[in-house]
Parts: sequence; structure tokens; C-alpha cells
Amino acid sequence: MLKVLTTIIAALAGVGLLTAAAPARKPLAPKPAARVVASGGWGAKVTRTPQDSYILGNPAAPVRLITYISYTCPHCAEFDKESEVPLKVGMIDTGKGALEVRPFLRNAIDVVATLLAECGPPEKFLGNHLMLLRRQDEWTAPAMSMNEVQKARWSNPDFATRMRAIASDLKLYDLMEARGYGRPELDRCLADRALAERATRHTQDAVEKDFVRGTPAFVLNGVPLAGTANWAGLKPQLEARLH
Repeated sequence: MLKVLTTIIAALAGVGLLTAAAPARKPLAPKPAARVVASGGWGAKVTRTPQDSYILGNPAAPVRLITYISYTCPHCAEFDKESEVPLKVGMIDTGKGALEVRPFLRNAIDVVATLLAECGPPEKFLGNHLMLLRRQDEWTAPAMSMNEVQKARWSNPDFATRMRAIASDLKLYDLMEARGYGRPELDRCLADRALAERATRHTQDAVEKDFVRGTPAFVLNGVPLAGTANWAGLKPQLEARLH
């Protein structure tokens, strides 16, 4: 576990998010969910929590599935594609269960993607989240062929400038603007260093408290599901609690 945590901290320190490892924190005291938005059935409910995660469905559902995802993780994109319909129809829409999405940062690109996923009001999160995962191959491809100029831009000491450079080189601005965002709003979201640092601490907590060693990772009704890393492994465990 320590090796995993050290690797994450080193990667994020390299992009200027941390200067040293933050000490382990005591669990946050329970707080009421922040805002429940949208109307209609449970499938339309999105709640942003005080821990910067998002709950899809009934916040008081008897079954709570937490999923840790990295936006640059191909296995996360595959899990989302396989599980979206069965989770929505069989769990979220019925109000029996809720899905809580928690971003897990593995690298600087994950930082940028997380800031964009959480840009704007809670009701925009799901669309942003799905777009980033569904089009992952497209927007991550440029990172495989970075030139020296881009490498220098990605190392800019100014946080906001660095985040904007990564978003621009990966053409994430274009994808988000197609969802109705304007450039000034996106720039404000990419400059949110406080959110990025909180996401880093939440990632550390995931490693230390929920034993997350890779993504996707799952916690079902408070119990980390060790050894479960895909929909095929998760499905029977989830169904056993829903029926």
C-alpha cells in the first residue's frame, strides 16, 4: 500500500500539486449531502457531496456502490460501457441503490480531466463524466506523441497555465465547448487548484482507507471489494444485495 501511495504522490508532486505527502487524515464527520438537483425519477438525481464526489440516484438508498475511476484508465472506460445500462435500470432508477463516483488521480492528465468533469453545476457532471470516458481514446491519443515544446508547456510552474496547456494539447477544450461550455468558464475550472489538491487528498484517502490499488475499484455498502476490477466480478455481488 505504501508503495502505491508513494507512487501517486510522486506523480502528482511532479505536476506541482503537492510539495510533500499530506499526513493521513481522520475520517470526515458525516455531513448531509450538498445539493440534489434535477427532477423526475431517481435516475435524474445527481448529488454533489462535501467530499467532491457525485451520487447518482437516491442518496438515501439502502445499497451504495462507490466506484473509484481514473479518466485515463482504459479499464474504467470499459467498465462504464458495460455497466451503465444495468446499473441505471436495475439499481439507480428503482431507488434501491445509488452509485457514487469518486475520481482517482494517477497522473497530471487525470487532474485536468477531473477539473473539467466537475466544471459547472452538479447536473452537468454525468454528461461530462460519460463524455470523458466514452471518448477517452480520442483525447488521450495526443499524449503519446508529445513534442519538446509541449513537454515544456506541461511543466510550466504556474498551475493554471499548466492545466490549460494540457487541456489545449489534448483538445479537451473542443470537447467541452461542444457540450455548451465557454472558454472563460473552462479556464476558471482549470485554475481551481484548491479542488485539485482536495482530489489529491481524496486519492490518498482511497489508498489508505479503501485499499485502492488500481482502477476501477469498488466499495459496496462500506466494504472494499478486494479483487473486483470489472463488471463481471461486480455484478453478482451487487445483485446479491439488491434482491
